[in-house]
Amino acid sequence: MTLTGELLIDGGARAGGGGAITAIDPSTGGALPVSFGGATPADLDEACALAAAAFGPYRATSPEVRAAFLETVASKIEAIGDELIVRAMAETGLPRPRLEGERGRTVGQLRMFAGVLRDGGWLEARIDPAQPDRKPMARPDLRLRNVPLGPVAVFGASNFPLAFSVAGGDTASALAAGCPVVVKAHPAHPGTSELVGRAVQEAVAACGLPPGVFALLHDAGIAISQGLVGDRRIKAAGFTGSRRAGLALLAVAQGRPEPIPFYAEMSSINPVLLLPAALKARGAAIAPDFVAALTQGAGQFCTNPGLLLAIDGPELDAFLAATAEVVAKAPAGQMLTPGICKAYTGGVHALETTDGVSQVAHGLDGGHGQGRAALFSVDAATFLATPHLQDEVFGAASLVVRAKDLAQLLEVLAALEGQLTVAVHMDEADMDLARALLPTLELKAGRVLVNGFGTGVEVGHAMVHGGPFPATSDSRTTSVGSLAIHRFLRPVSYQNLPQALLPPELQDGNPLGIVRRVDGTLKL
Repeated sequence: MTLTGELLIDGGARAGGGGAITAIDPSTGGALPVSFGGATPADLDEACALAAAAFGPYRATSPEVRAAFLETVASKIEAIGDELIVRAMAETGLPRPRLEGERGRTVGQLRMFAGVLRDGGWLEARIDPAQPDRKPMARPDLRLRNVPLGPVAVFGASNFPLAFSVAGGDTASALAAGCPVVVKAHPAHPGTSELVGRAVQEAVAACGLPPGVFALLHDAGIAISQGLVGDRRIKAAGFTGSRRAGLALLAVAQGRPEPIPFYAEMSSINPVLLLPAALKARGAAIAPDFVAALTQGAGQFCTNPGLLLAIDGPELDAFLAATAEVVAKAPAGQMLTPGICKAYTGGVHALETTDGVSQVAHGLDGGHGQGRAALFSVDAATFLATPHLQDEVFGAASLVVRAKDLAQLLEVLAALEGQLTVAVHMDEADMDLARALLPTLELKAGRVLVNGFGTGVEVGHAMVHGGPFPATSDSRTTSVGSLAIHRFLRPVSYQNLPQALLPPELQDGNPLGIVRRVDGTLKL
């Protein structure tokens, strides 16, 4: 497939006249082939108008039609072959095995949502039959199902050029819900975005769907991104990125005449609690696993363990000594973009120059655009008194907080912002303490895990990739797993409608054969 640098609108491709975007090889700083044209306000208006026009016919398609469409998208992405991996490697500096795995996750998400559609549980069909003889008032016939919100804006993420990008989880779940999607490609990987976007566009045509179901835009600045969220025809948006950018777009979404849901995943330092018995029994064994999680992908994961909490003492000293040995041997990792590398260097410098923060270890120096691992330590009192120590440093840097006792450890935990994950390392002797901590941990994070680290987000039905602010802008949702579809749905209740007017999932005969709740009882 030949890259053209064009926008994908109305089932075709066209040059964008809104400024030029050039991908950069992060390992060299050199420009990659093909210049990509940014969208103009007219391009944006047309993409949104087409999405709005496509919404009616697309939402009217059956779950089976949309399931087949998602499966076709998956097959089209696979059919791109090695060209997709090679371009993504050049644009991100990520290694081949990581990107091949991410491609597998991307198509796996699409096929998972196809299965979700066929299952029918996402509709949450409910029927409360009429009770005309009920006293003192008769009950009307009430039936409920979920319906799609409308066209959705999706923003590609820098650190996952496939799984959180053009055909990633936000797009897959929105399309599954019955919502057309307008994607704003991330400027760091426009070529990867075009390749995947063309695959989606081909699937739209192959399945006979309206071309407005999907569009791909580039933005040479921020005007198109803000305009996309602000467009009256867009009814929800999904975003993964920095807190600064997420809050700016959230303000646009909330400031519209008709505010819309804006699902932003923004900032998390993913605390790791080292409980006393586990630290004493196997602190040295935890150390290499922690460093492996810290340095995986140069630390450029939203679930990277950026904070460790433990009670001070010889056991923590031993853990830090073991950890420092491993960190000191850790090779530098390639950062995704020059901007991310610069921000990481600045974040590490901020830790180095904060009073009361001491350096535990640094990793090996690297080449162009690479970041080296960094580990720091601070006492709990200083941490509590220094708000910026909770700021995310996006990369392989982590801060160990030394609490003088359990009471101070609990004080630190209570002061933490919302997180995507909290990990607890514990042994059997820590069980009572862990049980006492669990209610607080539930209030702090979307996922609580034991004897592991948050890196590695399973795509499944019981996964939550979300959490209290600022981890996300809406703690009630997840951007990974089958529950992600509910972000783009809303319930509608139907009262006393004739059978002929009811959607199939609510008709008496249950023609779709789905699970329904009838008069309060779940009917399989």
